[in-house]
Amino acid sequence: MNNPLLLDNLRCIPDWPIKGVNFRDVTTLFKNPEALKEITREMCALYADKGITKIVGIESRGFVMSSAVATSLGAGVVLCRKPGKLPCETVQESYAKEYGIDTIEIHKDAISESDVVLLHDDLLATGGTMKAACDLVKKFNPKKIYCNFIIELASEFPESRSRFDQDIEITSLLKF
Repeated sequence: MNNPLLLDNLRCIPDWPIKGVNFRDVTTLFKNPEALKEITREMCALYADKGITKIVGIESRGFVMSSAVATSLGAGVVLCRKPGKLPCETVQESYAKEYGIDTIEIHKDAISESDVVLLHDDLLATGGTMKAACDLVKKFNPKKIYCNFIIELASEFPESRSRFDQDIEITSLLKF
């Protein structure tokens, strides 16, 4: 955890999008081939022996690593998107955000009961979106659910992990 290569290539933007927030920009990790390889290597090492059959990428930065890791693990990719972006019948989950309600969805035929699912997003802050994604995936009754993040803002949001059910293993590559 807290790999120096990743830390050295992570851009932090102070006071964005509002004053007092240090925005962690993963796009600088994605554009660096060595950092991208390292993220892929670390994630694959974490999940190589878990029997992952599907990786759910959370819109939109979660799509990048879910695809790379799925290829290495021999798993499929499921897109978790905002409403109206997926062309076939979907299953939805709504959740409260600071200023209202948001909804995410995946295709109704994306996950089966025999799947072992890894959900991936770039950042764990409050955990609202990932908690909703977990609740959405649970509707499919998969064998097991795991969650992974590139970055976890543990010092700013120490309660975020407590939002998740005890049986969901959560990992992150960088912890602040």
